[in-house]
Amino acid sequence: MTDNLVSLKVDLSDGVAEVTLLGPGKGNAMGPDFWRELPEVFGELDRDEAVRAVVLTGSGRNFSYGLDLPAMSGSWAPMLGEKSLAKPRTDFLDEVRSLQRSVTAIAACRKPVVAAVSGWCIGGGLDVIAAADIRLASADAKFSVREVKVAIVADLGSLQRLAGIVGEGHLRELAYTGKDVDAARAEKIGLVNDVYPDQEAVLAAARELAADIAANPPLVVQGVKDVLGHRREAEVAEGLRYVAAWNAAFLPSEDLGEAVAAFLERRAPKFNGR
Repeated sequence: MTDNLVSLKVDLSDGVAEVTLLGPGKGNAMGPDFWRELPEVFGELDRDEAVRAVVLTGSGRNFSYGLDLPAMSGSWAPMLGEKSLAKPRTDFLDEVRSLQRSVTAIAACRKPVVAAVSGWCIGGGLDVIAAADIRLASADAKFSVREVKVAIVADLGSLQRLAGIVGEGHLRELAYTGKDVDAARAEKIGLVNDVYPDQEAVLAAARELAADIAANPPLVVQGVKDVLGHRREAEVAEGLRYVAAWNAAFLPSEDLGEAVAAFLERRAPKFNGR
């Protein structure tokens, strides 16, 4: 397995790989190390014949606070000026597509992935679990497609994948409002399959489910995943290309600058539609 990981930990036992988010940002926030290591890890899991299923979870109380804004804001900072031209926009487009490929590595992994979610799962965290095959939650879990709150169109896969998971109406409600959804609501709309009393219980359930999957003929299980994802992932890929181009064209705004400033200054943003 990949050595010298910073943001992820990987353990393997009886055909099940357990991937744990480590941060190092607060609440397992996703910084440069995470985006670099995620496709490396899932690429290795895909190739490792000893791996038959994967459990994906977070360390500490929360799955992930999502994108590490202070660590990643340099990606779009050059675009915030009024004279943002083709070069910074092209660089940003490349960056978005790179992050998209990181998340897609989860969906592309031939081994089924079971996400065990506790605490907060925000923004990029939701993009990640949307790319998993199955999602389980603890009773304290909370979910949010939070990007609209920071003046960004979500562009890493939640808008493309969640419609097939929760349905169009629920996705639009989540994406337009940026509201928080608790575990009970998440189960009701189909975002998660089941809810368990606490973090220990949901992780145990995810391990048991992954072990059940791992006990089946591996090539058949991989074939089932391939067939189920055949049409959907093609549609997702098209949607990802579109949203990356859309954000490269329209992301720069006064509202985005205000959202970043408000986040860093720990205050409520004031958006003006400019």
